[in-house]
Amino acid sequence: MDLDPLKRDATNGTAYFLNCQLDAEPETLETQVNWWAKSPPRPFVRICGTHRENVDNMGKKERKRITDFDISIELTPYLYSNPITRTAWTQLRTVESEEKTCRGTVLRKRAPGAKQHIELGNTKPTLAEWCHRYCASHAGLKAFVFRRKVTGLDYELIKERLEGLVLATSYRGHVDISFPAKDDTIVVYNDCKTNAWRLTSWIVWLSMITLMFVFTWPYLFFRTKKFDVAFAEWAFSKPDGRGGRQFVSISEDQWYNMWGRAINRAVMSKRQGTLDQQDLLTSDVPDPVFGNATIDGAANIVRAGVRAMNEVNRQLGWGGDS
Repeated sequence: MDLDPLKRDATNGTAYFLNCQLDAEPETLETQVNWWAKSPPRPFVRICGTHRENVDNMGKKERKRITDFDISIELTPYLYSNPITRTAWTQLRTVESEEKTCRGTVLRKRAPGAKQHIELGNTKPTLAEWCHRYCASHAGLKAFVFRRKVTGLDYELIKERLEGLVLATSYRGHVDISFPAKDDTIVVYNDCKTNAWRLTSWIVWLSMITLMFVFTWPYLFFRTKKFDVAFAEWAFSKPDGRGGRQFVSISEDQWYNMWGRAINRAVMSKRQGTLDQQDLLTSDVPDPVFGNATIDGAANIVRAGVRAMNEVNRQLGWGGDS
């Protein structure tokens, strides 16, 4: 079952639904959440370099931040062990009792008596139970939030390697490496006029221009009861039981060896945008600076990476507005 969202955020791909079936039929909501869990988040690595300089603005000197390069690489293909069959290490779970989150509340909190629940071995609510609780809630404004998360990815290792790569080019500006994600959040609002208005672009803009958001934002925040209780975890790696890790496709080091040369060229050419399969192909096989071809099988890794990207693009789509 695949419903079309009422609105999708152009920046991060967050999808917003307004559907009376999802409010009143817990079985329908549960089925939909299970369907959403089959699609991955779209994680990226973003590498941005900037510097400040004085510019002349109509005879007036101003200090302005200049972007030297701003490139991104999508990590989604490496969440599959086989992109063609869409084989991945993914798990749909609900929030643990000791985790702080919104449980039909405005503010994040643990489950009542969470410590006692752990000691007594009480089980946490299932997805079906949470769907029933959401549909049974009499709150005037309510939201069921479903998230997709990437687990088992060593962000610090990738950041350290990429910072070293950029600095090795003798770049002297400010380097910022971040890990944004798209399509990682889905919000189901109950079907009412207030929620329809909050998702209508011209009403949002009018609220901003007239400064009405000073009043409307607190009103919506404190009136909306959130159920932020369901997650789909997509594992990049998992413990192997021997103190190490097992990877679903490639390791962080192999990813760096695959992309290092292409990133180096993009930085030196002051690129802005997302690197794709063509960047991998034109970067040739990584040289010893980015890995040992004999040990890592770099040529095979690059070819496998290109095939994975092609297959993910075929399944999830590509080339849309960003």
